[in-house]
Amino acid sequence: MDLQLEGKTALVTGASRGIGEGTAKVLAQDGVKCVVSARRMELLENLADEIESAGGVRPTPISADLFQPGATAKLAKDAEDALGSVDILVNSAGRSKNPEAPKNLPYDYPSEKWDEEMYLNYGAIREITYALIPGMTERKFGRVINITGKSEPEQPRTANPPKAAVHAWAKGLSRKVANDGITINCIPPGKIVSEQILRNYSKKEREAYESYDITLGYFGVPEDIGHLIAYLSSPLASQITGTVIPVDGGFRKHIF
Repeated sequence: MDLQLEGKTALVTGASRGIGEGTAKVLAQDGVKCVVSARRMELLENLADEIESAGGVRPTPISADLFQPGATAKLAKDAEDALGSVDILVNSAGRSKNPEAPKNLPYDYPSEKWDEEMYLNYGAIREITYALIPGMTERKFGRVINITGKSEPEQPRTANPPKAAVHAWAKGLSRKVANDGITINCIPPGKIVSEQILRNYSKKEREAYESYDITLGYFGVPEDIGHLIAYLSSPLASQITGTVIPVDGGFRKHIF
């Protein structure tokens, strides 16, 4: 299927590893010129080399630490300067679990730690999106895809509230910009093999998920998310907006 992405441009955050990396590879093979962003420049440069050697459109690496003051506005401007304009925004930067947080959060877990997660997983996404929406509005075309997470946590986790906030915010924004040719969608991934998953889950824990929780019986790979992102980014997906579409191998057991 021709997704009609040849010549489109994209900013992919969190692209040094995992879903962002896999997405950049998929988009580049479909002819999209990307800016790939994360903190670790060496990994971004390696990614650019790998994409180019595989026959994809070489992306432009931009190092950015979203916790730094003004980083989101600077990244948006740098991406527009590098690409001329940004048609597609993939908000993949973030984390599903603060590696410093205890497994069972105490009731007095510091508020500043909750606030850090709210900013990284929601505030930064909102800021980058709002910085790029005016250009999309002017061109009457835009795609924003947010990598989020499940909204039904088993117990308190610092990342769950901001991801739920993204779902609510994205739905409202999708209605505001619909007449400008811009779609806004969210993808909560299931268990996708990544640096973060390998760090946070032991081999025994991963096997338990595969044998019981994941219907398909195995973890996904970043490109599984990337293929859906490519479709949602295309003109063919113009009727899909304001949605939350899991890619999880049947991990979630609710029906709505």
